Amino acid sequence: MAIDFKPYDYQAYAIKKIIDNPKYGLFLDMGLGKTVSTLTAIEQLKYDYLEVDKVLVIAPKRVAEDTWAQEVEKWSHLTHLEVSLVLGTPKQREQALERDADIYVTNKENTKYICEKYRKDWPFDMLVIDELSTFKNSKSQRFKILKKQMPLVSRFVGLTGTPSPNNLMDIWAQVYLIDAGERLGKTKTKFRQDYFYPTHQLSDNVFNWELKDGAKDEIYNKISDITVSMESKDYLKMPERVNTVHEVKLSKKERELYNQLKYDMVIEDDTDDNKDIVALSSATLNQKLLQMSNGAVYTADGTYKPIHDRKLEKLDEIIEEAQGKPVLVFYNFKHDKERLLERYEQAETLDSEDYMKRWNNGDIQLLLAHPASAGHGLNLQYGGSIVAWFGLTWNLEYYEQANARLYRQGQKDTTVIHHIMTEITVDQDVYRGLKNKKLGQSELMQAVRAHIE
Repeated sequence: MAIDFKPYDYQAYAIKKIIDNPKYGLFLDMGLGKTVSTLTAIEQLKYDYLEVDKVLVIAPKRVAEDTWAQEVEKWSHLTHLEVSLVLGTPKQREQALERDADIYVTNKENTKYICEKYRKDWPFDMLVIDELSTFKNSKSQRFKILKKQMPLVSRFVGLTGTPSPNNLMDIWAQVYLIDAGERLGKTKTKFRQDYFYPTHQLSDNVFNWELKDGAKDEIYNKISDITVSMESKDYLKMPERVNTVHEVKLSKKERELYNQLKYDMVIEDDTDDNKDIVALSSATLNQKLLQMSNGAVYTADGTYKPIHDRKLEKLDEIIEEAQGKPVLVFYNFKHDKERLLERYEQAETLDSEDYMKRWNNGDIQLLLAHPASAGHGLNLQYGGSIVAWFGLTWNLEYYEQANARLYRQGQKDTTVIHHIMTEITVDQDVYRGLKNKKLGQSELMQAVRAHIE
């Protein structure tokens, strides 16, 4: 049964911003209802203001498959909207586009397909990009082809809760899609020259860039009229969130293996060269050390070699302490998933049938997910409040969005985020990096914060 929608003040504010501004960026924190707010604005623009007819939504795959259509069915004022999912095979996509609908939803991997199909005859009055930060790479094919199409887009809304997941350099491409370079420059090179300076060289033609004095505030001021930021802590009464760190220790032999790989970049196998563990670059070494911290590492032949079970043993304790309460476990590597499935008979994955419904009904005790797959659009807050990070990710956006699967509006219990880390390893570097990136993200959200009377 559909629910009557009574927007909170912050949602009404967001709806008005979309209606009043042809092109706009909504930096809405997780749980603030950015989808229903955008759909409400679309409904009003079509039926009250008669300004739009067909709307295209580009979103991450799982969001495109579930979230937008489910939101239309959920709210009584939206149920008359027709949604067509432009997904699947070429034939299925063609059929979906031929349907008479109000909103056409596709995944970001189809951006090139849509733009090439409608290169000159663009049929959509409005474009919405859900998770705008997935277009932050100005060198990506999807950004380049969409950039060429933007002059044909009369109305645009960019939605994200993490506009600068790594650093403020990420903001340029997203703002360009809103204003075509009016505020931060027509090229990323010019943007970088104006606001950043190189501190040191990382590799050939790759430098580390830092903000110039005063550049941060100048960027914030320039985009304040076309973006608005809202953080859930300012508007939602949320239960407590507790972050805990569990450090496990390696044995002497395990530590020697870790240090050997760290300093020699290779661990040779006496019986089979294909079983050697080799890191050919610093980036590869970082990944290998992260794998070893989790308990296994890939060898030269593509299989993996178990090193230790320290994190699995700690996860045993967390599951036992949960006393039957569901636990959502995030892993990093494929061998993490394989080892977890081998150890826990009760474990299920995002490939399990009706996993979201069964999780929220309390029928899944242990759910395994990769943060890249579970980072957007999954409402799991009704089924549990315990997260365990078996393996951390460097990607702040994945990290924050993954945690927000449980810690979001609708959560009733204290949410506990467990971080299982191996002592004196790259795990600590990743955790520190996530916290440092969070500082920059918070500054951006603060600078363009909405002041609602």
